[in-house]
Amino acid sequence: MKTTDSAAFAPRPSAWTGSKESVLLLLLKLRTFIALFLIVGFFTVMVPGFLSAGSMVIMIKHIAINAFLALGITFVIITAGIDLSIGATLGLCGMIAGWLITKGIVLPMFGIAIFPSVWVIVPLVLLIGGLIGAVNGWIITRYNVAPFICTLGTMYVLRGAAMLTSGGETFPGLSGNPQLGNTGFDEIGSGTLLGIPWAIWMMIVLALAIAYVARRLPFGRHVYAIGDNERAAELSGVKVKQVKVWVYTLSGFCAAIAGIVVSAQLVASHPANGTAFEMNAIAAVVLGGTSLAGGRGTILGTLIGAFVIGFLADGLVMMGVSEFWQMVIKGIVIIVAVIIDQLQNRMQQKAAVTAQKAAMEGHR
Repeated sequence: MKTTDSAAFAPRPSAWTGSKESVLLLLLKLRTFIALFLIVGFFTVMVPGFLSAGSMVIMIKHIAINAFLALGITFVIITAGIDLSIGATLGLCGMIAGWLITKGIVLPMFGIAIFPSVWVIVPLVLLIGGLIGAVNGWIITRYNVAPFICTLGTMYVLRGAAMLTSGGETFPGLSGNPQLGNTGFDEIGSGTLLGIPWAIWMMIVLALAIAYVARRLPFGRHVYAIGDNERAAELSGVKVKQVKVWVYTLSGFCAAIAGIVVSAQLVASHPANGTAFEMNAIAAVVLGGTSLAGGRGTILGTLIGAFVIGFLADGLVMMGVSEFWQMVIKGIVIIVAVIIDQLQNRMQQKAAVTAQKAAMEGHR
């Protein structure tokens, strides 16, 4: 009696099914560009003058603030971490800059106050922002504290510290005093180069610098390795704890940049500046294709994600949509972004398993 190989009649995935999955995965990877195209197209139709040069400059200035924060935490999220303290860091750094400009460094023993120049204030504030991030990284790595819990606690500490610097009041008039030699801070917020505001130039330079680190330097490769498999990265010689501390240091540094720019644009510092800004930054990073599970993400994606969030927010304002509805819409966008991220992860894992099975069958 002739036997028949049952494997010959086993159902096999068709080429069409595989093609559909490939197309869907490609669309998921390009979701940020698709979302940006749809949002710009929608508001161009609904809001007269949305694409005018004046509107674009104003909107991109707003986007730059979120981009600073988002670029800073991209590496954090690639390592499967999170930093909820960046908004509070922004607020505290702005208040420190305001304190130095309006009150100076008081030396009671000599009965004098030193008013540093802007060229001293800016590096000092950036250093403080970086130190805040380094402390976050040190606590997380030294005591094995969950990043969410650590940075949540830091957020409250920093927000309280910002309130204490002025008793909850604003430091106004940050233009400085010519007699004290501390003028020029407001130029950071209002100055231009070739007709483009400084904030936009700073965003471009920061994005290029971080992208270079991510793609060209060993540090960037180590960040991705940690997010992909921390234990394997450690066994391969990566100094995991040291890299994580530097990643959080970068996050704090970028938050300090945002704090300086916000205070310079407002020509005032308020302790509540930056409240909930971390949510917009995280949304931009996730929309840009960075996985919350770690190991995947690009700086370009983050930048495009910041543009999506910025155009959406400003477009809704220009349409006269209620602030309450704006919050609802942003929340929905964040939820949808996370769902899509999880869907992309599952599809990539499935594709990897399928490819592995095909390779094993090919060796038989």
